[in-house]
Formats: sequence, C-alpha cells, structure tokens
Amino acid sequence: MFLACVAIWGTTWLAITFQLGPVAPEASVAWRFGLAALVLIGLCHRRGYLLRFPAHIQMRLVAMGLSMFTAGYLFVYYAEMHVVSGLVAVGYCASPLVNQWAQHLAFGRGISRRVTIGGLLGIVGIGCIFWPELATLSADRNVWIGGLLTMGGVLSSAVGNLFSSQLERDGVNVWQKMCWSMAWGAAGCLVVAGVRGVPISFSLAPSYLMSLVYLAILGSIVTFSYYLRLIETIGAGRAGYIGVMTPIVALTLSSVFEHYDWQPLSFAGIAVAVLGNLLIVMPAERLRFFGKRAAATK
Repeated sequence: MFLACVAIWGTTWLAITFQLGPVAPEASVAWRFGLAALVLIGLCHRRGYLLRFPAHIQMRLVAMGLSMFTAGYLFVYYAEMHVVSGLVAVGYCASPLVNQWAQHLAFGRGISRRVTIGGLLGIVGIGCIFWPELATLSADRNVWIGGLLTMGGVLSSAVGNLFSSQLERDGVNVWQKMCWSMAWGAAGCLVVAGVRGVPISFSLAPSYLMSLVYLAILGSIVTFSYYLRLIETIGAGRAGYIGVMTPIVALTLSSVFEHYDWQPLSFAGIAVAVLGNLLIVMPAERLRFFGKRAAATK
C-alpha cells in the first residue's frame, strides 16, 4: 500500500499534463471530481454512510470543496501550463508549514518548532530547485507565474484543511467529506468556467480518457483509502514518509518526460526539501535517539 501511494501520487502530477490541451482546466477538474464523487456515492451507500446533513454542516462541505478541490486544483492545473509538473509537486513541500500556521491562526493551536524548522528547510529546498530556472529567466515569466500559482494551490488546500478539521469535529467521516466536497468542487469549477466564458468540453482521446480515470479513481479515491489504512496499521508518522517520496518521483518523471534539466543546485534543493519533510514526519523519540547516538559518537 505504501509503494502504491508513492507510485500513484508521484505520477498524478504528470498525469495532469495529459488533461491540458483542447479541454479547459475548469472542465477537466470538474470531470475528475464529478466522476470521483459519483463513485464515492456508491461506496458510501454500500458502507451505510448517510449523506444528508444539516444546513450548517453542508455549508462547511461547500467551503471545503470550493477551497480544496475547486481553487486548489485549478491552481495546480494552471501552474502546470507554465512549468513542468515536477516543480509543482516539489512546491507542495511547503504545505506542512503553511497548514500549521493556518491551524494556528484559525484555531489558536500551538506551533511546533520542529515543524517550523522542517517547513523552512522545505521552502529553502524549493528555492534551490527553482533557482536554476529563475536565474536563466529573461522576458519569459512562466516560471514566476507557475511558482505563484503553485503557492495559490498550497494556500487554498490549507484553507480546505481547516474546514476538514471542523467537519471532523462535527462527526463527518472521511468518506462523507470526500464525497460531498469533491461534488461541490466539481460544481465550483463549472461556475468558474461559466464566469470566465470557458466552454465545457470533453475529449475522447485515449490519453485524456485514461488520465481522467487514473486521476479520479486511483489518484483521488484508491490512494486515499490506502493512506487511511496505512495510518491505522503503521501509524501516521511512518505513513507521512509518502509525502517525502512523492516529490522525488514527480521530479524524476519530469526529467524523463518533460525534459527537466537537473542542475547541482537541483540535487541540493531536493536533499534539503526531503530533510525538512523527514524532520516533520519523523517521530520525536527517533530524533532524540539519533541525537544521542551522534553525541555518543563524538
């Protein structure tokens, strides 16, 4: 299950590139999460999960869907129109730090020094990876635009996580949240398309259809269910290593399929970003163990 999560989530960034082209991003995201929501309705019905909620709960589900699955994913799709998919994946290394500050500002939760240091290391690593692209920039603004759009996706996802936390306290389980929020996310994309005057089209090209099914079923449902089972069996700490591995997989695929040019600073950046993520997900007792071993060696 661990390998499946790393392999699938590490490749979804590249799969998104097959969605870009004749079909507008707004339509592609709507089809993706609309299909996922339909499958989730069937799963919830089979498991006996109710899908009727009071109005105030439904409004939070709407907010989660619009922030996480409408804005969050539209930013990702827009970003991949400007930079290679691997760079967008690496940009999400800043998520733990952004999520922590969002939880602090919204709910007054404490800020972990370890998560802060790890998050800052992740941001430094991202800067190193992006720097070769930025240093060669002249009139082309694609890298800057792609970076800003990626950060917009990170921020939108952080807002969605706040509503997800509220819904958990309200007793709404993960499958119910996913079902409704993905449905509202798809609806939000259709509204954005209408406001922007973007046509809601579809493509029957094999590459588009296969990537759509892959992203909706495997990338949006299967891996998440695996991830939940991993948390139950091996713990959240070790399951969190998935977030360490996926950017490496994504950037490696970008070098093969999108001709991403690795520079010495790129290797240093990915090492620093991975170190930051390891610091965040590694249990505190293990960190103390390594610290004692280092002191004993000295």
